Formats: sequence, structure tokens, C-alpha cells
Amino acid sequence: MLSKTRLDWILVAWGCKAIVSCRASVEVREFLAMPLEEKLQLQKTEIQTRKLKIIEHISLDGVIQTSGEDGDFPYGDWTAPYRTPAGREAIMAAQGESFDLLLGRRTYDIWSAFWPKAPSSPIADGLNAATKYIATHRPESLEWGPFEGLGPDIVEGIRRIKSDDGPDLILWGSSTLTSTLLEHGLADEVLLVVYPVLLGTGKRFFAEGTPARAFELLNTKAMPSGIILNTYKVAEPLKTG
Repeated sequence: MLSKTRLDWILVAWGCKAIVSCRASVEVREFLAMPLEEKLQLQKTEIQTRKLKIIEHISLDGVIQTSGEDGDFPYGDWTAPYRTPAGREAIMAAQGESFDLLLGRRTYDIWSAFWPKAPSSPIADGLNAATKYIATHRPESLEWGPFEGLGPDIVEGIRRIKSDDGPDLILWGSSTLTSTLLEHGLADEVLLVVYPVLLGTGKRFFAEGTPARAFELLNTKAMPSGIILNTYKVAEPLKTG
């Protein structure tokens, strides 16, 4: 079994940032002789990155849009009748005590008009304190902080912040970013807060063209209101046949 200390040098040879240990020559040869799948698994278990979780309120037909600001959407705030203290506590537990946010520009603009002015509460305080990483072409116009633009290359920007030290990352409210995360293997978990409603129109969670993907159910929780919280691990490309 390779020790983590001696594995540092090996991971440099594999193209990862680490501290070089000149005493690890035997382990380097051992590592380089491994099949590719074992190399990847060893790298995955030894290098810790920030977990990226997608959380979304969603209807039975896959709609995540809740605001009419995105166009001619007739069912604004359709989640309101199902809000309960128990549901709020479940969402807070899923987010964790400390987290940062990954947001598309439209979600950021909608939230920045509300949360900074909201009364103090565990949810408001957590969102206001979180660092917001924003996919935007206009970073100079960001005001609700703390914030940081992802830069012109969104995928590389997300990879960079995942490798930095910090709390786990949560993506809310962007089907475009969801598709990008899944396509490039950047999402770790998906929490779908499923409401017992059919909307028939509105922006869907998975945008057209999202790569086919299998998910592993980690847990599920039914609330008295009829909401079901399903947490999935992002697994692998879809297999058929």
C-alpha cells in the first residue's frame, strides 16, 4: 500500500501538484506499472478537491424556473405553498454549515436583488456570507459579495476553484451550467427537491443536448408536504443494451 507521503512524488510524475520526495523511486516505478484504471482510482482517492453539489427545486416534469423574469412564465413562485420549517431545515442540512456558491449570471442578478436585503436568518446569512463564483462576461458589474468571476474559460475556472482550499461548492438555478458540469465531469452530487406539481412549461433542469449520464441514488427523503429529496452521486456515462 503506497503511503500518502511517498505518493507525493509519484503524483508529480502523473502530472499533479505535490511535494517531491526523492526517496520514492520504488513507489514511482510501482505506480507507473499500474494499469490506467488503477492509476486514476489512486489519484482520485489521494487528491482531495472541493465537492461540487447541484441543488435544485424541480417539478415532476423537470421545470426549475420559478420566476417570471425569465420571460412569459405564468407560475411564478410555485414552490411557495410547499414551504415548511422541516423542508427548510432539510435544505440547510444539505448545504452544510459552510459553503460557497456557483451561479449563472441570471440567478446571481435575481438573488442579489433579494438576499442582501432579506432579514437575518440561517439561510440568508449563509448565502450572503458565501463566496459567489459567477459565470459572467461582465464581472465589473458584480456587487453582491464576496464574489469572483470564473473568467473567460468557465470550465477551467471551475476546475481551478475546485482545486483550491475552501468549503464545498453548490450550484443553484442554471441548466446551462448543469450541462457544462456534467459534460466535463465536474459535478459530484445532485440533490433534486421534487415537488408534486406538473407545470407544462418553463426552463428545464437539464438543457437540450446534455450528455447522457447514469446516477447512483445515495438517499431519498419524503416530506409530509409531498416534497421528495433525492440525492444522487454522478456516476458514469449512460450504458445501454
